[in-house]
Amino acid sequence: MSRSIRFWVGVILFLAVALLMTQVIGNQYPFFACYVILQFIVLAVAWSILGGYAGYVNFGTSAFFGVGVYTAVFLLKTFGLPLAVQIAVAAVIGALMGFGLGLLTLRMQGIFFSIATIALTIIIETSVTNWRYVGGAAGIQLQRPMVTWPFDNYVQMLFFVQALLVVLAVAIARYIQNSWIGHGLQALKDDELAAECTGVPTLRLKVMACVISGALMCAAGAPAAMYLQYADPSSAFNLNYSVSVLAMSLIGGTAHWAGPVVGAILLGVTQQLLTVTISSEVNLLVLGVMLVLFVVVAPQGIIGLVRRVGRHRAGGEP
Repeated sequence: MSRSIRFWVGVILFLAVALLMTQVIGNQYPFFACYVILQFIVLAVAWSILGGYAGYVNFGTSAFFGVGVYTAVFLLKTFGLPLAVQIAVAAVIGALMGFGLGLLTLRMQGIFFSIATIALTIIIETSVTNWRYVGGAAGIQLQRPMVTWPFDNYVQMLFFVQALLVVLAVAIARYIQNSWIGHGLQALKDDELAAECTGVPTLRLKVMACVISGALMCAAGAPAAMYLQYADPSSAFNLNYSVSVLAMSLIGGTAHWAGPVVGAILLGVTQQLLTVTISSEVNLLVLGVMLVLFVVVAPQGIIGLVRRVGRHRAGGEP
């Protein structure tokens, strides 16, 4: 069985299990917790398309996520549009944001690009904070619409919608990795000047990566407003999203599409367990310790560590 067939069989099984969970589990908490983990998978995979494949470290995840949240808030309050339309429009706006960010900043490199993405978050958060129509600094309460078949409650539906977004994000990241786009992004990550000299359209590829990454991040943020039934700028644009997603991608490994998935599951589950058993305040402490540990012990992440162990075993090394 080819890798492609195994991948799509895995996708079908994943969605089948997610749908089955909504039919057999009555307690809502597992869906609340799993929703957050799935949300981080989408964000980590989206971040890796630009930060991992191209090597441009983006601290603006919270900007795109927050725009997705407030796009959904605006569309619901103004037009009463359904969740699917909210997500689609958020993805389009995220793509446009990514295109604009790419044109304005991707000629910058290294720390200068990262600083520019932080500035983007601050500018957008300040603008939303002063936008009274969507609640301003005080935030806004939201009323969930009626749930549709086959789900018993809205949280179950949000969980399954986020599972669909995970499949979409992973499929796109996998395609990019194995296509000429991924090879070009890897070339500019290794040596951008050399890539340009050999004819790689570096600026075009960077803008493309920024557009795709931005669209997925905004799409992941759109359901979050209904998840909490509340939105405020300090939560929607929280820089913890940027830090957590970066750590998840680095811990899992950015050289392969599966790396951010593994990192997001590992850290997401850990954070949920800590929140329930100890306190949510220790999440950043544990995240920082794990990030330092993996940077020192396994700089290529979990996927890189597994590959290295596999090569050693294949070569007969101890």
